[in-house]
Amino acid sequence: MPKKKYYVVWRGIQPGIFGTWKECEQQIKGIQGAIYKAFPTPEEARKAFNSDWRNFIGKSSGKKKVKQIQGPGGPDLESLSVDAACSGNPGSLEYRGVETATGREIFHMGAFPLGTVNIGEFLAIVHALALLEKEHSTLPVYSDSRTALKWVKDKKIKTNLPRNERTEGLFNLVDRAVAWLEGHDYPNRIIKWDTGSWGEIPADFGRK
Repeated sequence: MPKKKYYVVWRGIQPGIFGTWKECEQQIKGIQGAIYKAFPTPEEARKAFNSDWRNFIGKSSGKKKVKQIQGPGGPDLESLSVDAACSGNPGSLEYRGVETATGREIFHMGAFPLGTVNIGEFLAIVHALALLEKEHSTLPVYSDSRTALKWVKDKKIKTNLPRNERTEGLFNLVDRAVAWLEGHDYPNRIIKWDTGSWGEIPADFGRK
């Protein structure tokens, strides 16, 4: 049985602490730049809600913290990290990119009514690459999805998600992402995030 979680919404329709993901989703769905995270106990959630969200977003809630991976063998903190989250898989989908060093959110897309984590991870990588190109930046991009990394390399996706009225908007973004990859050469390295050594990727939505 899944453990109970408590969801803190710092920025959304109604900031607060919510006892279910459904209640949390109602406060953040469609809100550009919504800021939220799950916590295992109500005490931790209350403490987080009354604190600056920057102290919690982009940091692992376990033993491995961003501050502990800055030495040799850790990731390049001068980079962007991306991740996606689904309420079910397939399910309501969103993705985002953050500064690896600080966890500061750079972009956030969704929620889309129906999608998969792999599609979200793919779109997040391409979104980051296109954004960095506009800024003439050569920063690397981290993703923890081997599937999405392969799709970016192959410049195509392989999914069983049906294309229909509910998913058409998402597939339109996929079409644009594939076209962007086919038409651009980019200098940025795309690197697999080493979760086992470094903890959760800083862009993680904190719902595991």
